[in-house]
Amino acid sequence: MNGAWILLVVIAGIAVTALASRRDLQAPLVLVAVGALVSFVPGLPRLELDPEIILGVVLPPLLYSSALRFSVPTFRQYLPSILRLGIYTVLVTAFVVAWTASAMMTVLSFGAALALGAVVAPTDAVSAVAVGQRLGLPKRVIAVLTGEGLVNDATALTLFTVAISAVTGTHILADSPLLFFLYEVAGGVAVGLALAYIVHLIRVRMYDSPLETVLGLVLPFAAYLAAEELHASGVLAVVAAGLFIGHRATEVSVSTRLQERAVWKSIDVVLETFVFAYMGLQLRFVLDEVRDSGADLRLALLGAVVILLVVMIVRPAWGLLHWGRRALVRRAGSERLGRDQLNFREHVVVSWAGMRGVVTLAAAGGVPVVIASGAPFPGREMIQISALVVAIGTLLIQGATMPWLIRRLEVTDPYERLRTEEQMTVARRISAESSDRVLAELAAQPPDGVDPEIYDRLLAKARTSLRSRQEAETVEDAAEDAGARLAALFDDIRRASLRARRQDLIDARDRGELDDEILRDVLESLDIDEAAVEERIRRRRREDGAQQ
Repeated sequence: MNGAWILLVVIAGIAVTALASRRDLQAPLVLVAVGALVSFVPGLPRLELDPEIILGVVLPPLLYSSALRFSVPTFRQYLPSILRLGIYTVLVTAFVVAWTASAMMTVLSFGAALALGAVVAPTDAVSAVAVGQRLGLPKRVIAVLTGEGLVNDATALTLFTVAISAVTGTHILADSPLLFFLYEVAGGVAVGLALAYIVHLIRVRMYDSPLETVLGLVLPFAAYLAAEELHASGVLAVVAAGLFIGHRATEVSVSTRLQERAVWKSIDVVLETFVFAYMGLQLRFVLDEVRDSGADLRLALLGAVVILLVVMIVRPAWGLLHWGRRALVRRAGSERLGRDQLNFREHVVVSWAGMRGVVTLAAAGGVPVVIASGAPFPGREMIQISALVVAIGTLLIQGATMPWLIRRLEVTDPYERLRTEEQMTVARRISAESSDRVLAELAAQPPDGVDPEIYDRLLAKARTSLRSRQEAETVEDAAEDAGARLAALFDDIRRASLRARRQDLIDARDRGELDDEILRDVLESLDIDEAAVEERIRRRRREDGAQQ
């Protein structure tokens, strides 16, 4: 039943997403709300997935796709803010929730309460980033939120493992939580980079786009499973692999890059649609579990709402405390903390972007039923209902108010568009210089058997075609009319120029003259142009083969 039920949820979720987009609504919020309402339909079967399926099948491709698109230079640039949110904020949230829950819910020991804290601590950046991009949040804010989403799951799941082992009496790899965390980080990153390096070496030698794409699809699952087998962080292994492959993407073929972009966009839509619908669909069944356990449902809901409020307060409070501390240090004339990467308004928006996601539900589902002695895990039902209330509550409350907050605070960067235009000007200059250099080199060495005057005209047409795609199509048709050999020569000239442009732009990025985000945008356009040239060359070869 689960297989058919999953397909039905995905199809219905895509329809709801399309409707929400048409109405300019946030699709994640609509999916969660609709799923929660649908869960109360009488006779509806429960869609229940093993937590290991969510963590090992659903999460890796989502993280990998996000890491593929994320810039490594940007990750390094905003690493202090990313680590503050992805590690320190997660730990602070987890321990504050643990203290509150253990004091309020007598059924929870501190270890069980800490497990609850780890469950509700990590945020999900999907909806926040989608809202921010639509409303024009500065790129640095988007970068910090995205980077946090790549790191915080690993922190929370490591803390969750430590807390669960303390409650159940099971053994973890290292007795010291700090050593265990360091091993998880180092081991996960090492496994991810090693597998990504091997996969990259294979892909650049395959010359088969479908196979290269399939190998890229397998990588996140392989990285996650390999790291988990070594008791390292599967999440960080996936992130490291995605960052490596994304940074080295320019070394694979054009057709592979174009194919992968389309494939991963489609996978993102399917998985994100399913994830948010799945969250909403759990509501009635979790309430039934609490009721069946004999606990007072009203008290359980009250406790879960208190945890929700704590979660929503801790992140902004911790963020503003961080801002205030840095402001006091700067006022005292000290620069030892360095310049803050975000201004006050941006800090407020980032602090409010605390929506939780499927990792919270998966971790809650991973709480064991019994401990080593055979006794029931203390307060498991409270952890389940608190996790669900926090996940749905943060999405519906913080997610719904994010657009209002961004507009109210006018969190935009008036100079960002200017900087982007300047970077695009640099990219255009580099591209023009590359084309001129290649065309000059080709003009100095004309091919044998071609009239020099015709070759000069062909170079002039190529120079014209490189200015815009529409002009290129006109010139290509003219070249075809002039003869097959000249048409082939024209395509070779264009391909050489496009490849020189790409390499010079990459070199400019490596020298720090060009932002990585701008490079990716420009390269996407170059990839489309080169793919068109490659297709013309392949078509001509097929026609020549048929004639022979």
